[in-house]
Amino acid sequence: MSKHTVEASEKQSPMERVAAFIVDKRKAFYLMYIGIAIFCVFSSGWVAVNDDLTSYLPDTTETRQGLTIMDEEFVTFGTSRIMVDNISYSQAEHLAGQAEAVKGVKSVEFDGTEDHYTNGSALFSITYDGTASDQVSLEGLNGVKALLEGYDVYVTGDVGDSASANLDAEMQVVMVIAIVIILLVLLFTSHTYMEIPVLLMTFGMAALMNKGTNFIFGEISFVSNSVAVVLQLALAIDYAIILCHRYTEEREHLEAREAVVIALSKAIPEISGSSMTTLSGLGAMCFMQFGIGKDLGLVLMKAIVLSLLAVFTLMPGLLLSFSGLIDRTHHKNFVPKITAWGQLAVKTRFIMPPLFVVLLIGGFIFANRCPYAYGQTDLTTIRKNDAQIAQTRVNDTFGRVNTLAVLVPQGDYEREGRLLRELERMTETDTVLGLANVDAMDGYVLTDRLTPRQFAEMTDLDIEVTRLLYSAYAVDQENYGQVISGLDSYGVPLIDMFLYVYDMMEEGYVTLDADMTETIEDLHGQLTDAQLQLKGENYSRLVLQLNLPEESEETFAFLDTLHTVVGKYYPEDAFLVGNSTSDLDLSTSFGNDNLLIGILTIVFVVLVLVFTFQSSGLPILLILVIQGSVWINFSFPYLQSEPLFFLSYLVVSSIQMGANIDYAIVIANRYVELKQTMPLKDAVIESLNEAFPTIVTSGTILASAGIAIGVLSTTASIASIGVCLGRGTLISIFLVMGILPQILLLGDIIIEKTAFTLKARLPIQTHTGTMRVNGHVRGYISGVVDADFSGTLHGTINAALAAGALESEEGPPSALTAGKGAEHHG
Repeated sequence: MSKHTVEASEKQSPMERVAAFIVDKRKAFYLMYIGIAIFCVFSSGWVAVNDDLTSYLPDTTETRQGLTIMDEEFVTFGTSRIMVDNISYSQAEHLAGQAEAVKGVKSVEFDGTEDHYTNGSALFSITYDGTASDQVSLEGLNGVKALLEGYDVYVTGDVGDSASANLDAEMQVVMVIAIVIILLVLLFTSHTYMEIPVLLMTFGMAALMNKGTNFIFGEISFVSNSVAVVLQLALAIDYAIILCHRYTEEREHLEAREAVVIALSKAIPEISGSSMTTLSGLGAMCFMQFGIGKDLGLVLMKAIVLSLLAVFTLMPGLLLSFSGLIDRTHHKNFVPKITAWGQLAVKTRFIMPPLFVVLLIGGFIFANRCPYAYGQTDLTTIRKNDAQIAQTRVNDTFGRVNTLAVLVPQGDYEREGRLLRELERMTETDTVLGLANVDAMDGYVLTDRLTPRQFAEMTDLDIEVTRLLYSAYAVDQENYGQVISGLDSYGVPLIDMFLYVYDMMEEGYVTLDADMTETIEDLHGQLTDAQLQLKGENYSRLVLQLNLPEESEETFAFLDTLHTVVGKYYPEDAFLVGNSTSDLDLSTSFGNDNLLIGILTIVFVVLVLVFTFQSSGLPILLILVIQGSVWINFSFPYLQSEPLFFLSYLVVSSIQMGANIDYAIVIANRYVELKQTMPLKDAVIESLNEAFPTIVTSGTILASAGIAIGVLSTTASIASIGVCLGRGTLISIFLVMGILPQILLLGDIIIEKTAFTLKARLPIQTHTGTMRVNGHVRGYISGVVDADFSGTLHGTINAALAAGALESEEGPPSALTAGKGAEHHG
C-alpha cells in the first residue's frame, strides 16, 4: 500500500472505514448472499400458514377458549350448501338421493320447504364423513360436483375452501404489477438505466431473505404471508434509491470505488434514520391484543431490517461491479422542476393552513364515526371470485346461515334438556340441536332415562334379558348400589344403553332378532356421529341456528341475553362460540388496541423525530400533517356509508404514520438546511424541488402497491388494507406537498423557539461586484473566486456570514461581524 493510500486511510472516518471494508470485500459478500439465496429457496416452504383469524384472539376471550375446547373434545364434520338453479322439485329430489350415495357424503338434507326449494332453485345441505380439511370430504365434494355437472350449480361451505391458494395467486399477480409499476417509476426518476437492475437485484435478495426466514416464527398468518413481500417492496425500496442517488452524486467528481465508499458512508446514517420511523410504526402493532398485529408487525419489521442489510452490504458491491455500465447508460432527468408549485405554496400560505384546520377537524369527527366491521360477511371487494359469487347467490336465494355453539359442562342431560327447550322458545333461534332434543324411537329423545321395562317394551327384548343387560351396565359403570337395591327403577339414558347393547352384540353376549339388530346397527352410526359432534369428555355442545345477521347491534344484544339464559342453568364454565361471538370479542379488543396503537405510534415516531431534528416543535408539526392524513383517510368509509374492516385501520394507520411521515421528513430536512443560506420563501420552494423526486418515487410505488392489492384481491380483509393504504398514501403526498410547506413557513418561529440548541439566525446578505471576504460564509456564490480562507470575489454573493466580515472594494464594509459562537449549517 502506498504512503498516500495509508494517509488517506488514516483520515477516513469510522463510517468510511466500514464502507470501504464492505466495498473491498464485495466478492465475499456475493458468495455469502448466493449461499443465503439457496438456503432461502428451500426454507421458504418450511413456514406454516394460518388461515384462521380467530386463532389470533387473546387467550382470555370467550371465543378463543371455546374454540380450544371444541378442537380438543368435538369433531366438526365438513359441510356444504350447494344450490342448483333452474331445476324442478322432482329432479332435485332425485339428485339428493343420488348425492347421498356418493362416497364421502354422510347425509344430504333436502325437502319441499322454502328452506330447501323455492322459485326453481334447490338447496342441498350436505354433511361429509370427515372434517372440512379431510381428504374424504374433499373426495365427497368432488363426487357431488361430478354428479351435478351440466346443471347451474353454486357451491359454498368450508370444504374445498381455497381462499389461501386464491390469495397466493392474486398476490403473485399484484407482485408482477407492482414490479412493472416500479420499473416505470424508476425509469422516470432514475439517473441511469443500469441502476435499475442493481435496485431490483438488491430488493429481490431482500424479499427472498424475508420469505425464507419466516420459518423462525414457526407459523405466520395468511395476511402476513400474502402482503409482506408487496409491502416490503413498497416500504423499503426507497432505501436502495437513496444509496443509488448518493452514488450518482459522488461519481460526478470521484472514481467509482471512492464514490461508492463515500456514498455508503453518507447513506448509512440517513437511511437508518429514515427506517426508524417505519420500524416505530410497525413496532407499535406488536402491542395489539389481537395477535395478528404482532404477527404482521414482526414479519414486516424483519423485512425492513433485511432490506437495510441488503442495501448496506450487497448493493455497494453491485454498484461498483456495474459502475462501467452505469456510467455509459446515463439519460436525461425526466423529473421536472416544480418551482411553480413551490411559488403557489408560498402565495397560499395564509389560505391553505386554515383550510387544513377545517379538514383536520372534519377528518377527526368523521374518522371517529367510521363504521367498523369485525367479520368479513358484510364487506365487499371490487373483484369477486367464484366462491364469493356463489355465496352471494345462495344467500340472496335462501338467506344466510348464522351458526352458534353453546358449550356447557356435560353429564346432566335433564338440565341440558330444560336449557334446550328454553332456547327453542326464543324468537331469535330457528333451530336448536343437542343430545337432549334428538328424537330416537317411540317418542323418546336420546337422553331420556329408560327403566329396564321401558327399554324392553321399546326393543321387544325379553324383560329378563333386559335386566341382565342393565345389571351388566351398572357393574360396568361401577354403580353397584342399583344391582343390590333392584334394577326396576334404574334409569339409563337411551343413548348410553343403545351404545352398550351394540357393544354387547359385537362381542357376542347379546343376540337380537334380525329387525332389531338392523335397527341397532343403523342407530349406532347415527349415535356415534351425534356423540362426536355433541358430547365431549367434559362438555356438551348445543348448536343453534340464529335468524340474526352475523354482526349487528341486535345480534350483540342477543348474545348478552343468551349469556343470561345459559347462566341460569350453568353459572360457570359455559361458552358461546361462533362468528358472532368472534366479532363481539374483536370489537371489544379493538377499542383498546386502537387507543394503544395510536398512542404508541405517535410516541415512538415523535421520539425518533425529536432525536433527528433536535427540536420539539418541528416533530409536532410533522405529526400533525400525517395524523391529519390518517383521519382524512378513514373519513371515507363514513362518508361512503361502507363498513371498514377493523384490521385495516390498525395496520394502515401504523404504516401511514410510520412510513408516510418519511415524506414530511424529507421536506423538513431540506427546509431546515436551506433556510440557513436563503430566505424562508426561497428555502420552501427549493425544498419542494429537491424532495419531489424522492417523494414521487416512494409515494407512487407504495400507493400503486396498495391500490393493486385493493383492486385485485378478492379476500375482503386484504383488499380493505390495500384500498386504505393506497388512498392514505395519496392523501399523505397531497398534504406533504400542498400543506406542509405553508405550515413550515408560518410555523418557523415555533421551530426556532423549540430548538434544543439555540441558534441565532443570521441574515442572508446579497452583494454584487468585487468584494473582500474574510470569515466563515455559508450560501451561494456566482462569479470568479480568488480566495483561500480570505480573498477576493468578483460576482454575486447570497449568503449568511457566520463569522468574520465582508467588505466591498468599492466602499465601506458591507456586513457586520457575526455574533460570537454563532454558526449555521446547511
